[in-house]
Amino acid sequence: MKYSDAGVSIDKGNAFVERIKPLARGTFQKGVLSGIGGFAGLFEIDIKKYRHPVMVTSTDGVGTKLKIAFETGIHTTVGIDLVAMNVNDIVVNGAQPAVFLDYIATSKIQLDVVTDIVKGIVNGCSQAQCVLIGGETAELPGFYADGEYDLAGFVTGVVEKGRLIDGSDIRQGDVLIGVASSGLHSNGYSLARYVLLEKKKMKLGAYSDELGCTLGEELLRPTIIYVRLIKRLTDRGLIKAAAHITGGGIVENLPRVFPKRFGAVINTGSWETPRIFELIRRLGAVGPTEMLRTFNNGLGMILVVDRNKTDKVLETVRSLKQKAAVIGEIRRLRTGGQRVEFV
Repeated sequence: MKYSDAGVSIDKGNAFVERIKPLARGTFQKGVLSGIGGFAGLFEIDIKKYRHPVMVTSTDGVGTKLKIAFETGIHTTVGIDLVAMNVNDIVVNGAQPAVFLDYIATSKIQLDVVTDIVKGIVNGCSQAQCVLIGGETAELPGFYADGEYDLAGFVTGVVEKGRLIDGSDIRQGDVLIGVASSGLHSNGYSLARYVLLEKKKMKLGAYSDELGCTLGEELLRPTIIYVRLIKRLTDRGLIKAAAHITGGGIVENLPRVFPKRFGAVINTGSWETPRIFELIRRLGAVGPTEMLRTFNNGLGMILVVDRNKTDKVLETVRSLKQKAAVIGEIRRLRTGGQRVEFV
């Protein structure tokens, strides 16, 4: 008996590592002390840049958006989503992503598929200006269905302690600025798939006049990586807090970044909503409350800024070819009031 008789190919695993070494090296920068293939990744922090460096970490996956990749056979974009869901969580604290690691688990290694996944991860790391320093690929026969896999990502960033963004200086009257998402990003896909694919029997390869592309192309649209934007805003001292709008939508995510004595008032209709959300709402008869606590509804990041800095923030966002709009403000929370109120 050999390990391969049980469904695990050590040779394929080794071949995959050799394939991705040059891809990962494309993300390397000053501070990398090790290459791909060791037991651990080594990265030296330039302590001369910091007086009190704080490590900021996060871990996340892509979720059932992967089902769309399985069905379409397109695997080059979900790696971008994997990076985005992690780095967007740490930049809200003002951290610059430093190193990223991935975990790919599948029933059987298909070299072309896992290579395409890593190409997306490398793309995402390049956008986030961080290093793909290592990872793990696990071949688990009998654990996953043939042709399926799962992804997990892990990121570590660094920020000067005195420049941490924690929302502690938020005041009544501060302005909320919503930065546009590219679509669903990587959340709410279980509901989206249930409505569009299971109930309405829509085809991923069919062109949609309403969407201006095929349904598959829309559902695989990568999550926007906001690292460069948030870094530029924090370098200029323009934001007091930032909320990454993921699972739970605005309702669950925005209150995480401001003190409990405050609430947010959101003006519905003040931003442009991508058509995919209207399609899901209409075809699934999904109520407005459920939409707001399931999807990002067109806002990938919400910034809290001083009213006097509103124009500068909007100019900065647009200078990076992204869309933004004033969507509301911070108010002192009334007794019994909701943390997020839509008007």
